[in-house]
Amino acid sequence: MLNEHIDLTGRTVLVTGASRGIGEASARRLHAAGANVVLLARTTSDIDRIAEALGERALAIPCDVANWSAVEHAIEKTVERFGSIDTLINNAGLIEPIARIEDADPLEWSKVVDVNLKGAFQMVRACLPVMKRAGGGTVLNISSGAATSALEGWSHYCATKAALLMLTRCLHKEEAGSGIRAVGLSPGTVATHVQTAIRASGINPVSKLAADAHIPAEWAAEAVIWLLSDEARVHDGGDFSIKNDDGRRAVGLPL
Repeated sequence: MLNEHIDLTGRTVLVTGASRGIGEASARRLHAAGANVVLLARTTSDIDRIAEALGERALAIPCDVANWSAVEHAIEKTVERFGSIDTLINNAGLIEPIARIEDADPLEWSKVVDVNLKGAFQMVRACLPVMKRAGGGTVLNISSGAATSALEGWSHYCATKAALLMLTRCLHKEEAGSGIRAVGLSPGTVATHVQTAIRASGINPVSKLAADAHIPAEWAAEAVIWLLSDEARVHDGGDFSIKNDDGRRAVGLPL
């Protein structure tokens, strides 16, 4: 295991979209580093299973991040159980349905905005008072190269990831002086269930990538751990990428 020197004992980390992929891998890696881990997802079966396997320092809470009442409830339950929130990992995100703008369903397009952008904002908004009362905290938003590169069929995803990057920058500008760190992670293409939908769409070059072109979710989770270290503070207020050799070298990942 890389970055074994990073000890999160006593810290409480909340992970959205924790039922699979980057979210699950991050929750498991954070727990291994000593953190109390709160797993959020819309359905309970997977997060219940993961939390049960992790043990007492893990808590599963069903939560639709697009629903403000559900978000407030999740924060209340987290504080009730662990007393504080030190880190928020905004990982919940949608990319389906993939479609060109002229074919996009406005309601489905809006659902992606509700989760990828509105959901991330609502989690930040709900966590901020708890973090500030404790003297600080960290918000890590799972970003994407789509934040700065337009891709055919991904107008909803590109637009929301671009907005999420700006949310990271705004949070840094507003709250860095209050001890709140804000940083994004752009992991590149990751071998998760999302790739199935991307391949099936047949739209844009990403759908044509071979299966072995995608990194494992555990690499992204290792980058999450590294970004919580003091060494990574130079990246606060922006996105850190492991798509390039410099980023992978910093985390200790294979080049």
